[in-house]
Amino acid sequence: MRDPYSVLGVSQNASDEEIKKAYRELARKYHPDNYQNNPLADLAEEKMKEINEAYEAITKQRSGGSYQSSTGYSGGQGSYSSASRNPTYARVRSMINAGDLGTAERLLNEVPQRDGEWYFLSGSIAYSRGWLDEATQNYARAVQMDPGNMEYRQAYAMMQQRAGGYRPYGYTNTMDSMDCCTTLLCLNCLCGGGRC
Repeated sequence: MRDPYSVLGVSQNASDEEIKKAYRELARKYHPDNYQNNPLADLAEEKMKEINEAYEAITKQRSGGSYQSSTGYSGGQGSYSSASRNPTYARVRSMINAGDLGTAERLLNEVPQRDGEWYFLSGSIAYSRGWLDEATQNYARAVQMDPGNMEYRQAYAMMQQRAGGYRPYGYTNTMDSMDCCTTLLCLNCLCGGGRC
């Protein structure tokens, strides 16, 4: 892979916010949905893959880890998520990180086989929407299917800690979007870019 900063069109001194902004603009421009029934669809998909890898490489590098192209991240304990083996899962993760939950859900529902990663990502989408019960159920299913995956176990443990009876949406102790973002950021740092 060529220099990830040049892929995103930013300097190595760019702030995290500038990098995120550049990634989002490129993702909007080259998203495969924009090229349906278009002869450039294959090129757009390749470009999108390159953009995702560049963003993941920079994020991983800045969080103190090392990056291994599209085969996944190095370091960490436990099994890696299957996102490194399924490009659709990598795209779903990118869409969740970009806040495009509708596209993430649509892509995820196109995956024919529901494995632990599928349930984890489904739980992440539900969590981002504030649907805590659904998120907990999906994280539990992910752990059940792949009990050695630390990322799944951490997400499920986090949900269990938040449990405490019925809390209607809007109740002062429920999670708001900042809690969600902070928690996902912490999990991302702990798991080395989302792959424990």
